[in-house]
Amino acid sequence: MIIKTIDELSVSLVPEDSDDLFSLRRIIKKGDTLAGDTRRAVKLERDFARPDKGERIKIRVAINVEKVSVDDVVDRLKVHGTIIDSDSEYVRKGSYHSLKLKIDDAITLTKKKWSEFEKKLIYGSKKDHSFILVAIDTTDCGIGRLSGTHLKLMTNMYSGASGKRYKTKFNIEMFFESVHSAILTYIREHDAIIIFGPGETKKRLANYLSELPTGKKYKVQIVEGIDSGGEDGIYTFIKSQAMKQTLSKSKLAKVSQIIDEIMLRVNKKSNKFTMGFDETVRANNAGAVESIVFSGKVFEKQDEDKFIEFLNQAESMGVEVFSVDSTTDIGLRVSSLGGIVSLLRFVPAS
Repeated sequence: MIIKTIDELSVSLVPEDSDDLFSLRRIIKKGDTLAGDTRRAVKLERDFARPDKGERIKIRVAINVEKVSVDDVVDRLKVHGTIIDSDSEYVRKGSYHSLKLKIDDAITLTKKKWSEFEKKLIYGSKKDHSFILVAIDTTDCGIGRLSGTHLKLMTNMYSGASGKRYKTKFNIEMFFESVHSAILTYIREHDAIIIFGPGETKKRLANYLSELPTGKKYKVQIVEGIDSGGEDGIYTFIKSQAMKQTLSKSKLAKVSQIIDEIMLRVNKKSNKFTMGFDETVRANNAGAVESIVFSGKVFEKQDEDKFIEFLNQAESMGVEVFSVDSTTDIGLRVSSLGGIVSLLRFVPAS
């Protein structure tokens, strides 16, 4: 979460992954004021304006929150309320509106009073750095930004090289220049760049980045053992043991380790895990839960408010809680296991 404190009651926020969105779902409440960008249909009095329908224009509104909900998928929230302020003369105050919040949307949240639990959820989300993943070969390059457990991919880049001919007809530094320009559109302060792929191209790119006369020194790490470039290389890395070792302190690595440990306990016929909401609730009520991982699948069968209340209760008891989405294989695995799983400290009595 990108956070900027405005004053003791107002905070500007940019959610960077599904965990951040769920933190917002858990703290945005009725009576709060939320400001964000939206599109609204208005009838404009000007030449060439459409006479039959209003035109959708981008505006910034502030609403008095009445209801918050997960909007169909895990990576989007819908906040309902009445408009109390706007930067557009065409929007009437007091009208009902809903803001849809997605990853990377900038908002401002104002509360009459922040609880210590709400502060912990927001400011605790600043701990994890993000990573720029670069899977490069002589022919193509895939670039993604991993923030928490959310992966955002760019379109594959192609060098124009063909087979071995690039040695005489292809200037690879021009390709590296294009890759660097693409990285600049994604990278943020404190992000680390992880480079992998077949052959020696990854090392040459790392050297190129280290020698740039920009004055900015990137934190670059080369990873061996990933023999694919492009988008396929990104997905291969995300599922690999190399990811767990390289990004050992990241949320994705932690979640991957939790899922692997659950599968290990299943094979050993150990009962120190849960799958499904009801089973996880019973274990948490007994104080047995160590960590929880869930996906949007859980909302298909569970009441949303009830589930959010459960999460707050679990975290207040010291349980680590992680949400995942469908951008990674781990999120798909959690969904296939019923949408929620947990590791247990001990097996509670029946």
